[in-house]
Amino acid sequence: MADCLFCKIARKEIPAKLVFEDEDVVAFEDINPQAPVHVLVVPKRHIPTLNDLTPEDDALVGKLARVSAQLAAERGVAEAGWRSVVNVNREGGQLVFHVHMHCMGGRPMFWPPG
Repeated sequence: MADCLFCKIARKEIPAKLVFEDEDVVAFEDINPQAPVHVLVVPKRHIPTLNDLTPEDDALVGKLARVSAQLAAERGVAEAGWRSVVNVNREGGQLVFHVHMHCMGGRPMFWPPG
């Protein structure tokens, strides 16, 4: 989608602090981090939500998970623990309608908090 925020970041039309990029995926620091480590891992191809995935997307979704784990390791949170989150649709907390995986860590991630 031409006006999608994450598509624009993937095309480098909007600046972001990129931490990973290959032919399929881009990852960047979240502008409103909820933890000391908070990276978004995003497919370059526009897919609005997990509900829109097809069997052809299986490898891409696996790649999002693998890149998230790689970034958690590179940032030193893999051994202590980290959280991977994908929000789906408005009531699920999705704010940008382009599939993205949150990779968060660097503090206890217990739920409910406390």
